[in-house]
Amino acid sequence: MWNDGYHHHSCNRNGICSFYRRRHVYRDFQSKMKSVEQGTPLPIMQNGRLNVSTADLNHVRPAAMLSTCDDRNRGATTNTAVTTGGRAQQTDLSRLAVLSYEQVARLNDVMDETVSIHGRGNFPTLEVRLRDLVAMVRDRLRAQAAPEDDDVAFPAERSTPPSPDADDTCFQVRSIRLNGGAASHVLTTDTQPYNDLDLIFNISLSGNRDFDRVKSAVLRALVDLLPEGVSRKRMTPCSIKEAYVSKMVKVNKDGDRWSLISLGTLPGQRNVELKFVDRMKRPFEFSVDSFQIVLDSLLLFYECSSGVPISESFYPTVVGESVYGDFRDAMYHLENKLIVTRNPEEIRGGGLLKYCNLLLRNYAPDYDGDGTKKLERYMCSRFFIDFSDIHQQRAKLENYLKNHFCAPQEEYMKLQYLNVLKQVVEESTVCLMIHERHQTLSLIAELSWRLMAGQGMYYYYHPQPQLTMSIGHHSQLPAQLHCPS
Repeated sequence: MWNDGYHHHSCNRNGICSFYRRRHVYRDFQSKMKSVEQGTPLPIMQNGRLNVSTADLNHVRPAAMLSTCDDRNRGATTNTAVTTGGRAQQTDLSRLAVLSYEQVARLNDVMDETVSIHGRGNFPTLEVRLRDLVAMVRDRLRAQAAPEDDDVAFPAERSTPPSPDADDTCFQVRSIRLNGGAASHVLTTDTQPYNDLDLIFNISLSGNRDFDRVKSAVLRALVDLLPEGVSRKRMTPCSIKEAYVSKMVKVNKDGDRWSLISLGTLPGQRNVELKFVDRMKRPFEFSVDSFQIVLDSLLLFYECSSGVPISESFYPTVVGESVYGDFRDAMYHLENKLIVTRNPEEIRGGGLLKYCNLLLRNYAPDYDGDGTKKLERYMCSRFFIDFSDIHQQRAKLENYLKNHFCAPQEEYMKLQYLNVLKQVVEESTVCLMIHERHQTLSLIAELSWRLMAGQGMYYYYHPQPQLTMSIGHHSQLPAQLHCPS
């Protein structure tokens, strides 16, 4: 059982290396772009046709046309400095693309999805559309001038967020973005499964007080979602956090300044993760998960359209960005299932677990044999630096399996994933001592045996006959060696 899955999933790494893959590249991209008439810069709404100013936004092009291009030797275009949230930034326009109607329609389906936030104990389950949750958190951020006291109860009646202009100390939300697997699902034409709904709120965080204000704003939004008739008299920020928040992370060091709040869901359901980012040195692991879709124009459409649904003749202009770099390269990697990254030693955990997950899903490294081995060694080294203790490794692996193979139909993939991970660790780990490496491999084997037992599979061990002999001088060796049966 072990070896069957082990050899089956090793083909992506050794047999079908994408470095030798034949690429079908369509070279009519420039001729298609010439048919776009020169007009005003990106409109807020579209009426069946996209008018792009070729002088100002030469590289902001329809995202659906970019996946067929593999122009590796072109120059990048950078616009002049623009001010965003009080900061001067240089925007590389090759990182941006305009979503097509089909992509905007898929994005609308994701935002219309109803998410369930399950409460612990006697707290009720909160049912809300993703678009409404995003708008409520945004409004609370704009109105949160000071953090809440954890021990002071919320007002007994439902409150309305004050005007964001009421206090200059409130947060200025620069942009709201959909990130990760959900963004890849929106952009690609193939069915792209995703387990998390990752949302990024770009705001300014200057200190611990701002982190507390972010937490208070999210908890306030959760209180606003409570059904009518639920008493709020004794509900405090502390009790709401214990009931509905499954994970909270705060990072404020080494140039990184961001926080993460993950809302509680049941196993098998998509996690909702709210990330509040001021600065993040490494916002992606691989090019295929580097996409961010700016939601501000779509949220404005919801507010101004008065219930008019999105159609092919009337839909908002939505821009996507690849934080990896060139949008065309990243789309090419996504459509052709190529694994590409840079400086994996900068990623926490080295991206090792994500890399093995991509291998399992038939992605292939876009490197030659030596390049793939070098990439895997970097990833393994960083993983064992960040998780040096065997107990940390166990907790990390168990949490990854729980969070990334949560659907019932993906249960069988856990064992296959561990087979792929075992092969990578066994072949590419060079930074561990022999007993440490043996500990990690034994841990992976233990998790695999536990999964097989839980799925009703059994592994029968047949010990091989042992060959025993005494080593001495060649003249002292016995004339015959006996192998016991």
